[in-house]
Amino acid sequence: MNSPLVSTEWLAAHLHEVRVIDIRGHVVAASEPLPHYFNHHADYLVSHIPGALFVDWVHEITDPADPRHALIAQPERYAAAMSRLGIGQDTFVVTYDDANSMFAARLWWSLLYYGHEKVAVLDGGWHKWTREGRPVSTEIPTIAPAAFVPRVNAALRVNADQVAALSAESRLIDVRTVEEFTGKSSRARRKGHIPGARSLPRMELVAQDGTLPTPERLRAQFGAVGVDEGTENTVFYCNAGVSASYGLLALRVAGFDGAVYDGSWKDWGNDETRPVE
Repeated sequence: MNSPLVSTEWLAAHLHEVRVIDIRGHVVAASEPLPHYFNHHADYLVSHIPGALFVDWVHEITDPADPRHALIAQPERYAAAMSRLGIGQDTFVVTYDDANSMFAARLWWSLLYYGHEKVAVLDGGWHKWTREGRPVSTEIPTIAPAAFVPRVNAALRVNADQVAALSAESRLIDVRTVEEFTGKSSRARRKGHIPGARSLPRMELVAQDGTLPTPERLRAQFGAVGVDEGTENTVFYCNAGVSASYGLLALRVAGFDGAVYDGSWKDWGNDETRPVE
């Protein structure tokens, strides 16, 4: 399995050969008043990696028809966004953020889900790039639109019914905070977690310098929650699918594969027919 990451050194050497996508943003704690989700377009206008284009993770690649504002955009809407960014069949995409790759992972996963495998996450993102004194720019590139043809890879995305039907040999990993897992806070009407889920908070999968841990370290971390080469299926969930995408990114770095429960706790926790613990 090819690495889903590129280093800052690699990107600096190939900057003019790839499409760089800036997807910076942040999320506030579940205990804070709404809204919780923000893009950092204003920061992009101040400075960004040379040649980078900006995509809004909050609105542009989500489904506006979803009342929880959580699901990935439908194919036509998603294709329009990628076409605007000049992403065609042969475009190699490198995406970065300023949130320890959480939003970059969401774009990475969404491109894979829609059949575009030429994509990688900049390991360490914006913070590592600027910490190393690498070049930045205020210029907003003019890019010709490209033909993006969505081809759904259904194996990468599961729904609530599929989560409920997971076998005993599968693993459901909750990458929300411990407080959310234990029911002290929630972004849904109900608190708690999906029965059978194992807790592995996303920030435990981030190295001290904001990069991904080594494959060996990640395999040990996943092994501690029962994920190894013999696991039938590994499914990640969070609140809306974003951090879950990072969980899958980390799993790929570890050398395994899995899927994302899109909608995640906002879907399950707001559905009174679903059990919670």
